[in-house]
Amino acid sequence: MSVKLIDNEAFYGFRVRRTINGELYQEYFSLKSEGVRLEGRHKRRVEQDAFDRDKELAELQQKTKQQLKADRCFNPDGTIKGISYLLKTEKSGTITPIFQVGISSEIKQKIVCTSFSVNAHGEQEAWKKAIETYAKHKAIRKNTKLYQKLLNSKPKTA
Repeated sequence: MSVKLIDNEAFYGFRVRRTINGELYQEYFSLKSEGVRLEGRHKRRVEQDAFDRDKELAELQQKTKQQLKADRCFNPDGTIKGISYLLKTEKSGTITPIFQVGISSEIKQKIVCTSFSVNAHGEQEAWKKAIETYAKHKAIRKNTKLYQKLLNSKPKTA
């Protein structure tokens, strides 16, 4: 929810603010009329208007996010944002190739970081597991073209 009551010397009312595709949408709904604070049903009407506008912006934000999902998954070079091929040095000094997934999860609403060892799973299986994890947390269904594009975007390994 992006509706905030502001009550200071300069303004008394609600501010609605959301960012959609990098553009800030910010609107103010005053709870004053001719210098007098609104009360009762007039105040509730302005509050409802603010919440209605926030709902409209939330829907636009979600719709835009869905439309841009495919673009937001890939770097300009075609690799997937959030999945890296790394050579991890173990405490023993052994170098282990891994696919590391580090992304903001849409399901858990927090950062998720995990890795899949090429030595333990094999290169194809480790990549598949990384993509499954990525798709799960980014809410990408397996029967979509985007999922297939992700599977086919495995980086070159050494």
